[in-house]
Amino acid sequence: MLAFSPGIPSGYNIALTALSLVAAIILTGFGFYVALSRTLPAANWLGGAIVGGGIAVMHYTGMAAFEIQGRIVWDPVLVFVSIAAGGLIGGAATRVGLINGQGKWKAYGALLLTAAICSHHFTAMGAATIIPDPRIVVPETAMPTGWMAIAVAAASFGILMLACTGLALDIRDRRRMEQAADHMRGLANAAVEGLLLCDGETIVTANESFAALSGIDKEDVIGTALSSILPPEAVRRLLAHHKDEDSGLTEAALQVSGDLIPVELVARTVTFTGRSHHAIAVRDLRMRKKAEADLKHLADHDALTGLPNRRSFNRRLDQEIAIANTEGRHLALLCLDLDRFKEVNDLFGHAAGDALLKTVARCITSVLDDRQMVARIGGDEFTIIAPGLPDPLCAGRIAESVLEAFRVENEISGANSLALGSIGVAIYPNDALDRDALMSHADTALYRAKAEGRGTYRFFEAAMGEEIKTRRYLEHDLRHAIAKGEFHLVYQPQKTIANEEIIGFEALIRWRHPERGLISPDTFIPVAEESGIILQIDEWVLRTACREAASWSRPLIVAVNISAVQLHSVQFAHKLHEILLQTGLPPRRLELEITETALIHDLDRALATLRQVKALGVRVAMDDFGTGYSSLANLRAFPFDKIKIDGSFIKSVDRNEQTAAIVRAVLGLGKGLQLPVLAEGIETLGEFRFLVSELCGEGQGYYFGRPAPIEEFGDLVYGTGAAPAFADPHVRIA
Repeated sequence: MLAFSPGIPSGYNIALTALSLVAAIILTGFGFYVALSRTLPAANWLGGAIVGGGIAVMHYTGMAAFEIQGRIVWDPVLVFVSIAAGGLIGGAATRVGLINGQGKWKAYGALLLTAAICSHHFTAMGAATIIPDPRIVVPETAMPTGWMAIAVAAASFGILMLACTGLALDIRDRRRMEQAADHMRGLANAAVEGLLLCDGETIVTANESFAALSGIDKEDVIGTALSSILPPEAVRRLLAHHKDEDSGLTEAALQVSGDLIPVELVARTVTFTGRSHHAIAVRDLRMRKKAEADLKHLADHDALTGLPNRRSFNRRLDQEIAIANTEGRHLALLCLDLDRFKEVNDLFGHAAGDALLKTVARCITSVLDDRQMVARIGGDEFTIIAPGLPDPLCAGRIAESVLEAFRVENEISGANSLALGSIGVAIYPNDALDRDALMSHADTALYRAKAEGRGTYRFFEAAMGEEIKTRRYLEHDLRHAIAKGEFHLVYQPQKTIANEEIIGFEALIRWRHPERGLISPDTFIPVAEESGIILQIDEWVLRTACREAASWSRPLIVAVNISAVQLHSVQFAHKLHEILLQTGLPPRRLELEITETALIHDLDRALATLRQVKALGVRVAMDDFGTGYSSLANLRAFPFDKIKIDGSFIKSVDRNEQTAAIVRAVLGLGKGLQLPVLAEGIETLGEFRFLVSELCGEGQGYYFGRPAPIEEFGDLVYGTGAAPAFADPHVRIA
């Protein structure tokens, strides 16, 4: 307008000029307000059209303020085109400029808005035709064009200066905010946990820990919705918390490339770049979930074999009993115990024992179906639950399959530690109606299987329960027998064969039970060995025999049997020395009788113990020679002082040529090794005469005298026929 010079007097109406400015400001502001609305349909287009209308109002109001010495004639077509062009191009400008806030779209919008302004003004100026009219006088109040140009230039310069000042302040603030943002990003990247910064539900930024957790690049996650990686319900809980308060821990599944990662979330409102945002901490729960799963597995399974443990077994057995009761079918419980497992540990080490347990677990599992269950309930004890059996005999086939699997494994492996086991079977409801009774009966059947040869299986029978009950009572009473003085010793004389001269006595233990009467050693000694009471009994026998022998006036030998458990005790030699000192018995008068079976459990330890015993001056005899391994290597390796031929070979030796040949061989072996030989179990005159003819040195048996209290041999041990007074009341026979 200022560049337009009509060549005739002209000026501007100040009021209308000011009105055009105000109208442009109001309509343009309202148009941008409408364009930014999120509720109106096609708000961008409508707002831009209003901005275009504001341009038209400003222009035509300004033309109305243009006072000239003439008349202005308007072309209605061009006027319409100018208004339409401004509105359409203005609508396109706001639509393009507000696409997504990126700079390039704003630039495109600014160019379109410029085109809208220019197209309107140039078209509108072309629509005006000025016809000079001298009759029209320009008012004196009209502002000259020059002055208007100066005012517009000054205002434009002021606007530009204010804009530059605002831009400088904005650049400074942006730099500060970027520095703060960089500092916050640095702190966020230093965090171990994943962090997300969200504007509403839109992710603004993420730290490196989140990128490592999710496997998504940080740049790719920016601008995406939070609900695209987290369940909507979890997002609502996170964003619903109050300002300055944590949202509380929320567990959710992070959705990444089709995978679900368990995470723990907590959100807090923070100020970022001058605005409130949601900071969400993302904690990876995979390791914790795995640890929880491992702990749960360990709580119900054996750590070595991976089989269910006693806790799982008890729970499953109770469930299967309830099901069997409902269905009316049989349930079998099989208890399995490895044979000689302790020997494997002692001879080959605990690593071999662990390997054997794993092999056993694998063998058992291989023969069971999906419904059956095997558990390790402790040590070398395994149990099998076989539910839903149509016939109790099916349990026997399961036991046979397990034993056959052991046999096949032993043939394949050829290892030193062989898988050998015994199995006891109890049936529900035939044998018991609850878990504890079923376990007890299966264990009873297992004990019978071991007693009858091992490597086999046995079903529970009612008679077994009574036998085991009796055995348990016997074991209980045996533990208190020493304290109650129920044990006593009897002595059997040992004599020379040639002239029947007394050389000593063998001390033999007897148990007189207050209710059951006299109990044979063959009955209670195995119970004592299995229960561990044998050590106490052996020590009592040794101490009592030494005390008794020390009181004899004649220096006769006293022979005492030593069990394998006592021989392999590391304290045995020390305890023996202590007993000899306390009782005052000369070591040369004590003879310990040891079987070959006691030696083979641990040859090195037995040899070391026997050497310590020999160093004390105590004699050592090999007992029951011929019934065990009868190894010549043992005679050479161990420092024996005597060989005792087992009584089973002496019986009828005068009438049985094979037995006589064996006895002659042993006597010849003794002569060759320069070891005295004592024949046990001499009962008849014929047996005695045979041994005399074969020059056997010593003998023992009913022919020379039955085992009896030492008082009955007073003339042999004291020479006066009188018995000494005993200091220990437990030794005297009532």
